[in-house]
Amino acid sequence: MRVLLVEDELDIAVPLKRALEAQSLEVRHAASLNAARETLLDFEPDLMILDVGLPESQNAGFTLATEARATGFAGSIVFMTARDAITDRVHGLDGGGDDYVVKPFDLLEFLARVRALLRRPTQARASKLVFGSLELDFTAGTVRFDGRKIELSKREFDLLERLALSPNRVFSAEELLDLVWGEAASSVGVVKVFVHHLRRKLSAQAIASSRRGYQLGFSRDAP
Repeated sequence: MRVLLVEDELDIAVPLKRALEAQSLEVRHAASLNAARETLLDFEPDLMILDVGLPESQNAGFTLATEARATGFAGSIVFMTARDAITDRVHGLDGGGDDYVVKPFDLLEFLARVRALLRRPTQARASKLVFGSLELDFTAGTVRFDGRKIELSKREFDLLERLALSPNRVFSAEELLDLVWGEAASSVGVVKVFVHHLRRKLSAQAIASSRRGYQLGFSRDAP
């Protein structure tokens, strides 16, 4: 899973980046609003951790979150700041944040919050997504292929949903096992089994596979 850490204080950013990487996360660090904008041009994170005050302004983290949501970013956003006023918390959460952490914070608790957010299915910005002949309705929890309603188990739907919400991402079997099965995970072999089920019910091309992992096999239709 990918994390963008935006923090201008190196004595906070460096150990936090190491701690996140120790959780088997791919982490990019940016020390300013402009650097974060540049990073987002070629890095699609699952989670953004944003310091609110950056060199550009005291509200630069809020600005970045608003910009990201406006361009369709559907991942999780955590604000971390020394500002603990209720108005700041409300501003951050209303502006697209999923969590708000006040410095100084306990590292173990912070990492637990990050793991919880990464396990939570990303909320789709639309209630329905269409990929050629494949249609996912998140509100109804249904899938149609070639106009036919396809009956999927909850795990099958959760796996397909995870791939569909990040169609340009290749997920390793280990990532999918953690994200879809969580604490109920057994071995990565179960991912291969469920991919086989989805291909059988939908199409052999529904899920593409490579040495790196699995990815949705269809392109999203233009809105």
